[in-house]
Amino acid sequence: MTTDIPYAEVIGDPIAHSKSPLIHKFWLERLAIKADYRSCHVTPAELRDYVERRRADPAWRGCNVTIPHKIAMLDLVADPGGVREKIGAMNTIVRQPDGSMIGTNTDAAGFLAPIADTDWSGKHAVVVGAGGAARAVLFALKQAGIGEITIVARSGLKATGLLMQAAIKGGVLPMDAQLPKADLLINASPLGMTGKPPLEVNLDPLPADALVYDLVYAPLKTGLLRAAKQRNLAVVDGLDMLIGQAALAFELFFGATPPMEDDAELRKLLIA
Repeated sequence: MTTDIPYAEVIGDPIAHSKSPLIHKFWLERLAIKADYRSCHVTPAELRDYVERRRADPAWRGCNVTIPHKIAMLDLVADPGGVREKIGAMNTIVRQPDGSMIGTNTDAAGFLAPIADTDWSGKHAVVVGAGGAARAVLFALKQAGIGEITIVARSGLKATGLLMQAAIKGGVLPMDAQLPKADLLINASPLGMTGKPPLEVNLDPLPADALVYDLVYAPLKTGLLRAAKQRNLAVVDGLDMLIGQAALAFELFFGATPPMEDDAELRKLLIA
């Protein structure tokens, strides 16, 4: 689709659940920027063609990338920041004026933002999932000084590879294993998302001061977060990371800083 109005998109498969258009349109309206942000359903088979078509559209500013394209994008666009080596997944693609495309990752900073005030040095985190989101989480936790990470995943080989790439002390458990005692539990998988199977995990091994962080935001009140609240554990929902990573991408797409002072109103809109 070619248009004279600057625009950006979020792509994925599925994509109907995405709240990114609501976020970016909210900021565009508040800043009176004449531009658009939309969602675009792109299957894995269509991804390469999508990139080439958008490369030829000067109005296209870029896109956010969600499941399942974050790793595949590494082979389709330039990587000046070394995202492949540092994280191993891209979630933001930006078109340059000459038509070239560069990829980066705003997930790591977006994930860390709501928990950055806590000292994670030497602590133990459990990460569920071994995909693109998990890669960004491991990178962020390493920057925060985490002491040990246990990855819970279907593929032990893939999870082991992530730990090795991140150069973090830790281990790997299958999905049906009992959780170890940990300070932080993160769901970086699609489990619990609308249309996906639930994340079935027993939280009893977690201490009373543990934090449970679910990256899923559709639904916002996931089964994992409900179970955590039943134990009176502190929780962080997926909207915090979504808004945080979107703010960084918005600046790259539209060259303006989002009005973060309106976050409370934006959050009300997103959970309505």
